[in-house]
Amino acid sequence: MQMTLTQTDTRGSLDCLYLNIWIPQGKRQVSTNLPVMIWIYGGAFLLGGGQGANVLNNYLYDGEKIATRGNVIVVTFTYRVGPLGFLSTGDASAPGNYGLRDQHMAIAWVKRNIVFFGGDPENITIFGESAGAVSVSLQMLSPYNKGLFKRAISQSGVSLCPWAIQENPLFWATKVAEKVGCPTDNTTALANCLRVTDPKAVTLAYHLYMVDLDYPLVHYLALTPVMDGDFIPDSPKNLFANTADIDYIAGVNNMDGHFFAGIDMPALNRPLVKITADEVYSLVRGLTAVKGADGANATFSLYTQVWPNQPDQETMKRTVVDLETDYIFLVPTQQALNLHYANAKSGKTYSYIFSEPSRMPVYPSWTGADHADDLQYVFGKPFATPLGYKAKHRTVSSAMIAYWTNFARTGNPNEGKSKVPIAWVPYDSTHGYYLEINSSINYDSAKQGLRAAYVNFWSTAYQNLPNIPTALQE
Repeated sequence: MQMTLTQTDTRGSLDCLYLNIWIPQGKRQVSTNLPVMIWIYGGAFLLGGGQGANVLNNYLYDGEKIATRGNVIVVTFTYRVGPLGFLSTGDASAPGNYGLRDQHMAIAWVKRNIVFFGGDPENITIFGESAGAVSVSLQMLSPYNKGLFKRAISQSGVSLCPWAIQENPLFWATKVAEKVGCPTDNTTALANCLRVTDPKAVTLAYHLYMVDLDYPLVHYLALTPVMDGDFIPDSPKNLFANTADIDYIAGVNNMDGHFFAGIDMPALNRPLVKITADEVYSLVRGLTAVKGADGANATFSLYTQVWPNQPDQETMKRTVVDLETDYIFLVPTQQALNLHYANAKSGKTYSYIFSEPSRMPVYPSWTGADHADDLQYVFGKPFATPLGYKAKHRTVSSAMIAYWTNFARTGNPNEGKSKVPIAWVPYDSTHGYYLEINSSINYDSAKQGLRAAYVNFWSTAYQNLPNIPTALQE
């Protein structure tokens, strides 16, 4: 059960904990001992499902192309979202993380049962995008999953993202309780009341506002995982020792922040509407509110140092997208890769950036890969619906499926059953090797030091500024 996109009604059911399994079949016999890939969908922990968006019975998360092209078993499943999945009082009354526990149960079910479907229970990879990628990261960190899976892929999201962990869950639980008429002076009474309230009313009691926001949209993603002292026993940055033997791929889209920036500053996608330096500064101030004026000034000067004296609109608008991409996705992903590498024993680490330009006709021509643009290629849509794509899109899709399924098979994206365009060099914290994935992938796509100056700024100079009390919770 979840709110609809208009947030005026609900769809789905409480009876939702189901799996879908795709098994590649040989001509004569059922395959055995196949690598297993378990998909965790995104949707800001508010929306989504195991099938994904449906266009003319062509479901986004149809695992057939991954399964057949990579000769792996693909599993998708559903977990609780919204208040029913992530509302928390911050104590034992309603500890939260119900959606994460659903995910864990699905992974454990696959571990126990996939052998009956021809899968190798000792070779499971979990992968996901956005909130699903954060979930992948958190499942790696949780002690509950020890030994359940061997590898993981995070696409556009990690546990260190500023929106991944809700540090003041009671504030939002109280808001939901007030909306449905539950008591708010006592967490036990609040939680007990919510449990007997119509689940549809509880689901609709949280509203994600998208217009006239006082702060950037990312600060309003409120119903997310929490540090509960159990499933997530500590701050994520302190739990990476649990990932020592898990092979890990993590990366972002080069304009992952475009979707968020377009809501924070609608003029971004309107060619005739101009933005000003003052508006850019105001957005920076909203993103860095926790560090006050010092944080805003330092950030603004870094991002505008590439501007000429009279910057054109494209330069300014691209800066806004870069800023949001770095803050919301890229920098935390680089930090997670560093922590994974630093804690690794047998686990290998790989970094990528996906930069195939957006196919959205309403976007400006300079728009790169927006948030979720990678999904169509990972799930083989250029092969499933060839009329909607060009040959170059099949190049991208073929490469991604090859890297992803080779990695699931061997822990090395270059080695397996599928030929890859070029070798993907493992990440290390000295050189920062990464692979740029797009339709012109070639030997020059193996690079190092992804946006190093910006990553270093956010990780050191910005981080070292003192926090100030903030009214952000409103």
